[in-house]
Amino acid sequence: MRPGRFQHFLAIDWSGAKGERQKGIALSLAHAGGGPPVLVDPGRGWSRMEVLTLLRDHLPNDTLVGMDLGISLPFADAGAFFPDWADSPPDAAALWALIDSICANDPHLESGSFVSHPEASRYFRHAKEHVGDRFHLPDAATREGRFRVAEQAQRAAGVRPVSNFNLVGAAQVGKSSLTGMRMLHRLRGHLPVWPVDPLPADGSIVVEMYTSIAAQGGGLRKGRTKLRSYEELNDALNALGSAPVRGEGPIDDHSSDALVTAAWLRKIGHDPTYWHPTGLTGEIVRTEGWTFGAV
Repeated sequence: MRPGRFQHFLAIDWSGAKGERQKGIALSLAHAGGGPPVLVDPGRGWSRMEVLTLLRDHLPNDTLVGMDLGISLPFADAGAFFPDWADSPPDAAALWALIDSICANDPHLESGSFVSHPEASRYFRHAKEHVGDRFHLPDAATREGRFRVAEQAQRAAGVRPVSNFNLVGAAQVGKSSLTGMRMLHRLRGHLPVWPVDPLPADGSIVVEMYTSIAAQGGGLRKGRTKLRSYEELNDALNALGSAPVRGEGPIDDHSSDALVTAAWLRKIGHDPTYWHPTGLTGEIVRTEGWTFGAV
C-alpha cells in the first residue's frame, strides 16, 4: 500500500429498514489532508438508491468507502451459504445477484422477498418465536446462529457481531446486509468491493467495516460501542489524530458512528496490515469476504 493511495475516506452507516428514506443512514467524509470528518447530508435524509447513485456516478476518485454491513453470509462453516438448497450460490458475487433477482420487485432496495422466500427463509431467525428450521445447522452453528470467519476474528478482537442470518433485535445487521448486497450487485463493473475484488493500484474501492471496531480504535473501552455525545466523539477523534467536530451535548448514534469511522479509515487505510489479515484465504475471498480492520 503506497502512501497517499487514498485521498478521501467515506464512512456509511447503513440501514435495512423498510421505506424510501432512512434515519439510520449517515455518511461522513474525511480528507487525507486533514481536518475534521464532516457529515454528508442531502437535507431530507438518505435513500438507499441515492447512496447507490452517489457511489456509482459521483464518488470522488481515490476514495476508500467503508460500509457498516456484512458483504456476504457464512459459507466456510457448512461448505455453502444455504446447505441442501439446490439454488445456493457458489460465491459472494453470485449471492448478491441471487438476492437482487429474488427482490427485483421490492422497492427501495428492500429485501423482504428474499427473507420470505420459501427456501431462503428457512435459514433465518425472523422473530423470537419464528426461527427457520435451518437457522441452527448441526455442527455448523452456535445458539446465536452461524458466523463468518471474519466475524470470528471480530469476536477475537473484543467486539460482538451478530449473525447475518439473525433478523431480530436492535443489534441485528441481517436486513442491512441483505439490502446492501443488492446495492453491491448493482455496483458490479462500477466500483470494486474488497476483498471479493482485488485492491486496484488506484481508484476507489468499497470495504465492509464494523463501527464498533472503529470506536475501539478511538479509545472506547471494550464492551462499549456507541459515542452518545459530541464530547465523547471528540475524545475518540483526538485518539485517532483527527481535528474535532463542532457541537456539544447529545449526538445520534448514526452520525457519531459515521464520523468516527471516517476518521478511523483515514488513520489505518494506508496500513498494509489491514489489507492482509490472518485468515483471509483465497476461498474466503471468493465466498465470505472480510471485515476491514479485523486482523
